[in-house]
Amino acid sequence: MRTKIYLSIVTVIVLITSCNVIDDLLTFTIDNQTTFKIESGFPLGTAFNVITPDVTTNSSSTFENNNTKAELVKDVKLSELKLTITDPSNKSFSFLKSIHLYISTDANDEIELAYLDEINSTSNVLNLTCTTQKLDKYIKASSYKIRTKAVIKESLTQDITVKSDMKFKVTADPF
Repeated sequence: MRTKIYLSIVTVIVLITSCNVIDDLLTFTIDNQTTFKIESGFPLGTAFNVITPDVTTNSSSTFENNNTKAELVKDVKLSELKLTITDPSNKSFSFLKSIHLYISTDANDEIELAYLDEINSTSNVLNLTCTTQKLDKYIKASSYKIRTKAVIKESLTQDITVKSDMKFKVTADPF
């Protein structure tokens, strides 16, 4: 009787461990980036929107490079979204009160991707809080749009160019 119990416990542990190992083998990252410009002249405390040009996903080739196909992808989530001021190089995010980024495609509704409120940064890099939204249909699309909604708290005397680096964690089924 004890042998059966031990055997059952070992079997369950092996199954759980092997499932995690398989998920790790079928999990990879897709890196995308885009830039947008925050133009000078916006009134303080007012939310404004900036829409990026379409971001090409190249997901088909990325899936192929990771030995999978779009139809086998079961879960895509944003794992990191980092903003970096690229121009002017000496500018920090101290001018920004809050920022929210949204993702959409022509075929899919817009959803929130990442955000940061009550910003108190003296750096030219911001790491946003990622939402837990499932992004499968957005990453499987040939391209998507990013809309940025920001509120500034300091007057801007010149335009600011911001680069957005996005890392998507992708998990695929084995078959």
